[in-house]
Amino acid sequence: MKVPASTYRLQIRRSFTLFDAAETVPYLKSLGVDWVYLSPILTAERGSDHGYDVTDPSSVDPERGGPEGLLALSAAAREHGMGVLVDIVPNHVGVATPAQNPWWFSLLQEGRRSPYAEAFDVDWDFGAGRIRIPVLGSDDDLGLLEVADGELRYYGHRFPLAAGSYSDGDSPRAVHDRQHYELISWRRADSELNYRRFFAVNTLAGIRVEDPWVFDQAHAEVKRWFDDGLVDGLRVDHPDGLADPAGYLRWLKDLSGGAYVLVEKILEPGEELPTEFACEGTTGYDALADLDRLLVDPAGEAALDALDAQLRSGEPADYAAMILGTKRAVADGMLRSEILRLARLVPAAVDQSADVVADGLAQVIAAFPVYRTYLPTGEEVLREACVAAARQRPDLAEVLDVLLPLLLKPGTELGLRFQQTSGMVMAKGVEDTAFYRYTRLGTLTEVGADPSHFSLAPDEFHRRMAGRQKSMPLSMTTLTTHDTKRSEDTRARISVIAELPEWAATLDTLRGLAPVPDGPFETLLWQAVIGAWPASRERLQAYAEKAAREAANSTTWTDPDRKFESRVKAAVDAAFDDARVTKVIEDFVARTDAFAAANSLSLKLLQLTMPGVPDVYQGTEFRDRSLADPDNRRAVDFESRGAALAALDAGTIPADFRDEATKLLLTSRALRLRRDRPELFQGYRPVLASGAAADHLVAFDRGADSNSTGSTPGALTLATRLPFGLERAGGWRDTAVELSTALRDELTGRTHGPGPVPVAEILHPYPVALLAPVNGDNA
Repeated sequence: MKVPASTYRLQIRRSFTLFDAAETVPYLKSLGVDWVYLSPILTAERGSDHGYDVTDPSSVDPERGGPEGLLALSAAAREHGMGVLVDIVPNHVGVATPAQNPWWFSLLQEGRRSPYAEAFDVDWDFGAGRIRIPVLGSDDDLGLLEVADGELRYYGHRFPLAAGSYSDGDSPRAVHDRQHYELISWRRADSELNYRRFFAVNTLAGIRVEDPWVFDQAHAEVKRWFDDGLVDGLRVDHPDGLADPAGYLRWLKDLSGGAYVLVEKILEPGEELPTEFACEGTTGYDALADLDRLLVDPAGEAALDALDAQLRSGEPADYAAMILGTKRAVADGMLRSEILRLARLVPAAVDQSADVVADGLAQVIAAFPVYRTYLPTGEEVLREACVAAARQRPDLAEVLDVLLPLLLKPGTELGLRFQQTSGMVMAKGVEDTAFYRYTRLGTLTEVGADPSHFSLAPDEFHRRMAGRQKSMPLSMTTLTTHDTKRSEDTRARISVIAELPEWAATLDTLRGLAPVPDGPFETLLWQAVIGAWPASRERLQAYAEKAAREAANSTTWTDPDRKFESRVKAAVDAAFDDARVTKVIEDFVARTDAFAAANSLSLKLLQLTMPGVPDVYQGTEFRDRSLADPDNRRAVDFESRGAALAALDAGTIPADFRDEATKLLLTSRALRLRRDRPELFQGYRPVLASGAAADHLVAFDRGADSNSTGSTPGALTLATRLPFGLERAGGWRDTAVELSTALRDELTGRTHGPGPVPVAEILHPYPVALLAPVNGDNA
C-alpha cells in the first residue's frame, strides 16, 4: 500500500477544474507536498461548488474537467512523483434536478417498478405508494402546476411523467395525482418525508450501498480509477450515514486493491476508531481539537465563564444541558421524519402509542455521547444512553425498557436505521446549532471537538501524541478544511483572547457602540470579526446571517426574524462605517497580532510534524483568516504563492515573522523534510525544557527508538505556547533544551548543539524551530 507523507486539499469545481489542478502540481511539488487531495469529482448538480451532490456516479464531472481532466492531473502527479487522493460520497446523491440524476429520474417516473427503487431508502407504505417531494411553497400551490413537453412543472422544477399518466385535456393536478411521487409543501419535510436524506437536506437522498449491486454501480467509476492507475487513495465522506460502515470499508479495500483509505469520522473525546474499520484513520479533526487546546491558556477559563454568565444574565452556559436540548429540538423538528420512521419500525406488539415510542427514541438519541454505535461495537454506549434517557425522563422508563433490546439487534431494520439516524441528530444539534450558542471562545467550537474541554496541558498532549504514533500513525492531521467553522489563522487569533484580560472591556465597548439583542451571539460575532479582520463587508455579513440562523435563538432559517437580523447587519456595517467601532477592532487586532502570528506558526509546525499524515488545506500556506463555508472555499492565488516560494528558495528570507511569507517558509520546509527524510519521523518522544519559561515551550523529537539504551535522532520540533504570557513573564530568560547532537534549523539554516542551548537562541527570529540532523548524522 502506498502511503502519503503529506497531502494538499484542492477544491475542484467549474472555476478550478482538474486541468487547473494539474497546472498547480509543479508548485505543490516544490512546496513539499507528497499527494494531491481532491474534493469530490464525480458528476454533481450543475454549478455545484462543493461536489457532494453527486448526480451520476458513473462519470467524472464534465464541469470539473471530466475524465480527460483526471487523466491530466494524474499524469502531472506521476511526472512529479506524487500520489492522488480523492474524496468520494457513498452515502447520498443529489436529487435537486431529477433530469440530471438517472437513478432518481427513473425512481420518480417508474416508482416501485424502477430498477433503482431498491437503491434508495423509501418508506413506500407511509407515502401510500408515492415518494414525497417537498418543493411547494404551500400545499395550495398544487393549483400552480403545469404540464408541458412531457413534464410536470412547478416554477423552475421539472418532474418526469409516468407512462400513460397524461392525456390531452387532463388538468395538471389530476396528472400529478397519477404520479409515483407527491409534491408537498417544504414545511412538511420535517415530519412527513418518506425517504432517507443527508441530515436535513431534502435535495440529498440516501442510497443503500449495503446492497452489492448498488455498491458496484455506485463505485464502477471509482474502480476504474484504480484499474487504470489514476488514483492512489480515497477519503470517504460521512461513513456514519451508512447502514454497515465496516462492511462498506471492506468492500472498498477490495475494490481499490488495498489502497490507502481515510474516513471522515468525528471521534468524540475518548472515543476510538472501531478496530473493524478497514482504513488507515480519520481526516484529522481529532488532531485539530488537541492542537487548538494546547495553545489556549487554562488561566483564562474563569474570566470567560464569568463573561458568559454576564451575557446570559445569570449562570454560564451548561454545555451538557445545552446539547441535550439542541439535539432534542432537532429530533423533534427538522429530523422528526427520521424519528417517526424509526417509530414505525417498532413492532406493533409493543404496547405503547406511536407518539410515546417516538418520544423515547428521540430521548435516547439526544442522550448519545457519540455519533453512533457500530453494533456490536458500542453496545455499552447504547445501554448507557438508555439509562441516561430514563434518568432525564422518568416517564419514558417503561418504553425505554422495551426499546433497548430491540435497538440492540444490529441485523434488524430498526437497529440499523437507528444507528444511521443518531449521527444526523448529533451533527445538526451540536455542530450546527450548539456550536453557535456556546460562545465563550470561538476556537473551541470547531468540528469534532467538545467545547466544554477548555485547554490541554503539554504533558497530556505528549501522552496523546505517543498514543497516536502507536495506534494511528497513518491517520490524517489537519488544521483547516472545507467544513471548519473558522480557519486555523482565525482561530489562532481568537485563542489569544484567553490570555488577554482586556477582552471583556473590548466586547463591552463594541456592544455599546453596535448592540445586538442577543448577548451570547454578540461575543460570537465580534470574535469572528476580529479573528477574520481585515475582511470584506460581504464576507462578514454572510457569516453573521448564517451564524445567527444556525444558532436559532433569535432567528432561524425557516422563519427569519427580520428585525433581529437588521440589528445584526447594522452591527457588521458599523465595523466599516463607524470610525469608533473600526478603531476598537483595529486596536484589538494590533494588540494581538504578534501573539496571533506566533500561535499560527506554532499550530502549523506542530501539525506538520506530529504523528500522522499532515494535510494542508488549499491556500493555508499563506495566512488565511476564513470563516465557515462558503467563505473557506474562496479562490486561491497560486501564482503569488509560487512566486513567494521561489523568492524564499532564492534566499530572500523575511526578517519579520509576522510576514505572510514566514508561514510559507515554515510549511515548505516542514513538508519537504517529511517527504525527503521520512526516517526522521518514525517515533515520538517529548523534549522537556528547563528554566523559568519551560511551560511555554512544546517540543518533541520524532526519532525512532533504536534500543533500550538510546534512540536515533529525528526531527525536533520546538514551538511557542501562550506567547502573551511569555512576554508578560519576561521572555525565555534562562530556559534551555538539551540537544544530544548538532542539529540544523530548517527555517534559519543555523546549527545548534550539542549540549544545553538557550531557547531564546533557537527561537529567533521565529517563535518556532524545526531542527534536523545533518544528512548521514546518526550520532
